[in-house]
Amino acid sequence: MYRSYLKLTKPGIVLGNMVSLTGGYFLASRSSIHWVQFVLVVLSVALVIGSGCAVNNVVDRDIDALMTRTRTRPMVSGEISTRGALLFAGLLALAGFVLLYQGTKCLVAVLLLLVGYIVYAGVYTLLFKRKSIHGTLVGSVSGAMPPVVGYCAANGRFDGAALILLIMFSIWQMPHSYAIAIFRSSDYAAAAIPVYPLMKGTPAAKHHIIGYVLAFNCVAVLLVPLGYAGAIYLFAALGGGIWWFWIALRGLRVQDDVRWARQLFFASIVVVTMLSIAMSIDRFSPSHIGML
Repeated sequence: MYRSYLKLTKPGIVLGNMVSLTGGYFLASRSSIHWVQFVLVVLSVALVIGSGCAVNNVVDRDIDALMTRTRTRPMVSGEISTRGALLFAGLLALAGFVLLYQGTKCLVAVLLLLVGYIVYAGVYTLLFKRKSIHGTLVGSVSGAMPPVVGYCAANGRFDGAALILLIMFSIWQMPHSYAIAIFRSSDYAAAAIPVYPLMKGTPAAKHHIIGYVLAFNCVAVLLVPLGYAGAIYLFAALGGGIWWFWIALRGLRVQDDVRWARQLFFASIVVVTMLSIAMSIDRFSPSHIGML
């Protein structure tokens, strides 16, 4: 039973978000890292993300039963009741928000996390996912919140770097999600989820992917000239960004779209991990300048 509740939180998604959260936190911390606070931030955000995933599992239990990769989830198999899952999600969210505030006393970070939670569990899951081709775009905002929350928790404010992180990670979600929609197209079709690649076709999605990857690269490097990151980050952003863009361009001439989409998906994970690590170890950056 404990394992079923753990599955409800989608541990893979939680872990992936902790990578970007760490990058954001360390970017703001520089060399003076408050380790206890960092642990509390990681734990609190993980709890809230897990809660959002649990709510998503409850709402999507009918369509999850139609898709190959999700038909064994606890809500589909009946291992957990709807009431039990919602109570579990509520407890996780309450614990996460309280812990984040107590650990940071940063209301901005708490409010940003709350916005991300509402967008994912409410606006995206309940309103857009099943009805709109723009569901991915709406959901991208919630996916971008962990590094922003991590940054603001360490910094105590929302400044220019936080805005850049919000924009760049929102953009990153798009080609990442489109790649999944392409190589999982049969699942999305079975559940009648109107994702862009399915509704508009893979060729159109490929052009959007190229545009999004290019936009991501342009925004990502802004941390350097604005004084928020230095040489290590710049090298990672340019190297990873050019590689990812090259893979995106290859999509225009490949024959096997599924294989290409998996490569693009893998590249997106590598790039965001590279940048998060670079944010964490970059100690050559000058002090922050400006504040929005």
